[in-house]
Amino acid sequence: MIGNDWDTVLSVIWDSDGFKKFMEKIDSEYKTKTIYPTKENIFNALKLTPFKDVKVVIMGQDPYHGEGEAHGLSFSVQEGIKLPPSLQNIYKELESDLGIPPSSKGDLTKWTKEGVLLLNSTLTVVKDTPNSHKDLGWALFTDYIIKVLNAREEPVVFILWGNFAKSKKAFITNPNHYIIESAHPSPFSARYGFFGSKPFSKCNEFLKSKGITEIDWNLDKE
Repeated sequence: MIGNDWDTVLSVIWDSDGFKKFMEKIDSEYKTKTIYPTKENIFNALKLTPFKDVKVVIMGQDPYHGEGEAHGLSFSVQEGIKLPPSLQNIYKELESDLGIPPSSKGDLTKWTKEGVLLLNSTLTVVKDTPNSHKDLGWALFTDYIIKVLNAREEPVVFILWGNFAKSKKAFITNPNHYIIESAHPSPFSARYGFFGSKPFSKCNEFLKSKGITEIDWNLDKE
């Protein structure tokens, strides 16, 4: 399914009759509606950040629902797409926190190579219909991903923005890990606790304290 160590970690899922039936349901959605991201990008977060390389998880809710935006990574949009408001606010906080100027591009793939798992709870969406797939069953799969990361001995930083992401704290019980939480970067809530929360420096300070290489958050650095 994925092509890296997630295949072994998630083998109990891939081999289950329930997941196979679920994916048949997803396939049917793609055949009858316009669904984002494209089918080959559904599991992009797992493909780009192997299990063994995960240092940070940034939890999102569901994919962007506009044409050409989503590509399987939370908060990220494809090259050439206008920056969504939440991502603009993430860049503002990044500049305030670490002095990194806002990037003009919204593709966060570089972060995935640094060990940042950009995981949405729901991995597909109907065009122009936010949260349209939230009750199909994706959360059972993505919650399991959080649980297997929680069971890991190596420390992971979980960045939870907004009430939905914070609800995933119930699965993060291992004291080896570190939770950073705040308001969501959406324009509706960013001024109520997201701005000034310094998630990027807090994340790197924790990783450094554990002897783990810090994340280079600069998207424009070669």
